[in-house]
Amino acid sequence: MSAHRLSSELRNSAPVFAALGDRTRLRLVARLGAGEPLSITQLASGSHVTRQAITKHLHVLAGAGLVRGFRHGREQLWELTPQQLLAARRCLDLISHQWDDALARLKAAVE
Repeated sequence: MSAHRLSSELRNSAPVFAALGDRTRLRLVARLGAGEPLSITQLASGSHVTRQAITKHLHVLAGAGLVRGFRHGREQLWELTPQQLLAARRCLDLISHQWDDALARLKAAVE
């Protein structure tokens, strides 16, 4: 992959990495990734985080394209939208591959 393409991929994934850099948001993504859509009340249950704080975190995650909210009757439910997460993973895989190649070249040069 060219350096320009990798740079573009990283730039596009930066909001995902920034959003996941917060422990609470990472937990929310993990909970939503475990199954069905959840309400803010369900997401706040068993947590020391308020519903208002959960809402703010969900909006950050939505801005990064990781979750989406929708109305179901009177409730606002949230679900994981994995496309951006998968794109960010591809970026990490590319970086990992580059490191593997660099380490293989170093090993060959040393031997």
